[in-house]
Amino acid sequence: MSTRQFDGARVRAERRTADLTQGELAELIGVGRGAVAKWETAKTVPEPHKLPALAKALGGSLDELFPRDGAPDLADLRCDAGYPQAEASRIVGVRSHMPLYKAERGIARLDGSYVEPLATAYGVTVGELLAAQERSFGISTPPPTQSGERSVVPRTVAEKINYLLENAYFGQTPPADAEIAQAINEWDANVAATVDDVRALRTGAETTASSAMRAGLAHAFEVDPAFFADGAEVNPAAREVLEGIRFLGSIHQGQILGLAARGNKAGLSTEMIAKINELVAELQDKLPDAQGDE
Repeated sequence: MSTRQFDGARVRAERRTADLTQGELAELIGVGRGAVAKWETAKTVPEPHKLPALAKALGGSLDELFPRDGAPDLADLRCDAGYPQAEASRIVGVRSHMPLYKAERGIARLDGSYVEPLATAYGVTVGELLAAQERSFGISTPPPTQSGERSVVPRTVAEKINYLLENAYFGQTPPADAEIAQAINEWDANVAATVDDVRALRTGAETTASSAMRAGLAHAFEVDPAFFADGAEVNPAAREVLEGIRFLGSIHQGQILGLAARGNKAGLSTEMIAKINELVAELQDKLPDAQGDE
């Protein structure tokens, strides 16, 4: 768990700036006045899931008041959303906190049916939740690039599916599980993929997929089959898929005004290349007007 930094002296200063007594601050976050006094004198620190309420009461942001080094794991996401473990367990409809405890401790992964409800409750995407779960199991996030941004490299089948769903549609509605299953079966009827099969892979409830299923997923998402192969994070063709999506996103956001699109041998589908050319042409048409306004 990447513990957030806590400075009692700063909390005291922020409380006074907000013109709050210790008792008033304690009431706002549901603790006794003595707890606040101990926090401010560095005798104790708050439970991590109380920090969001404390930051809100002090009128500051969580990241500004209590910064954290590194990317969050499952426990971090839960605490950042302000949930104690027992309450988060009730969100997914279980009485025992043990399933969540085991996932946060890297003992057993979340049941697939828990993933979407928790992601919604924590205010993150399914992909972000699954990535946090991997960190709970000791699988670290890739190091920052020279620009300071973290390179997102999906590794599991679930992460790859969610990466595409969250990054490859640029404002368009991504396909539902049923549409993905249909596309897989159109590619290879012998796979007989069901909605439940796709959902299980997407949420991480099922972590293995046959080569035929992986090929069908590649067809459904119109990417090179190498993207869904084991170890695709180091496969050059798969990296081209990732870079193509990132590049297309840059064009879509207006960050790049021109490109002579290279052929699709590197893993981009014909449709993606066409979209690149379409967006580049659209942005190039706007460029003279922008220059003329200067």
